Amino acid sequence: MKKQLVHIKGTKDGLVLRLDDQCSYTELLEELGKKVTDGHLDGKIDVQLHLGRRYCTPEQKAQLIEVVEKQQKYRVKNIQSDVLTVEESKEQEKSSHFETFVGIVRSGQVLRATGDILILGDVNPNGRVEAGGNVHIAGKLKGIVHAGANGNEEAVVFASHFEPTHVLIANLVEVMTNESKYFLEHTHQIFAYINEDGTISYDRIQELRNIRPNLSTFKGGS
Repeated sequence: MKKQLVHIKGTKDGLVLRLDDQCSYTELLEELGKKVTDGHLDGKIDVQLHLGRRYCTPEQKAQLIEVVEKQQKYRVKNIQSDVLTVEESKEQEKSSHFETFVGIVRSGQVLRATGDILILGDVNPNGRVEAGGNVHIAGKLKGIVHAGANGNEEAVVFASHFEPTHVLIANLVEVMTNESKYFLEHTHQIFAYINEDGTISYDRIQELRNIRPNLSTFKGGS
């Protein structure tokens, strides 16, 4: 039996076409052309193309879109691929970078990092820390902190003494009023994160391993 090279799945937003990433590009193009001519559909149907691990040049992507849209009943909304471009790879490398700052972030000072940052010192009121990844403060946090500044909703903020004026994670912002501080049982060894409901929550550092199990990348030990 010939292997199926194009798998079609219907969703509420249209169709998802998963394309085989092991066959030759010519074979894939031929079967894709046959698949989109099958059936009788009314109106325009939105299509997402999933390339898997196949790398396609911009010209090949344009050719895939042309084959699908030739029937005039399909409209390709986007093309997804598991292959990183050089630019995406560089950006990912930046976001995984870990930096250490020793000292005090003073009032009016802004400290920025592309990835994770460890601060061995305090963040004073009106001091600001911005990081593409996680923020770890081995001191007092009394200023403004922004983790996941590039949109990383998995990022967390940790401080030995947690008493910020503003907490930002990805695109969420929370102003720490006296009322919100009341709900924190204590200010020591606290971390902030985005919970499953899409809001910022707080817990003790002992729970970090359960809430963000992928945060630790250490290998070895017994």
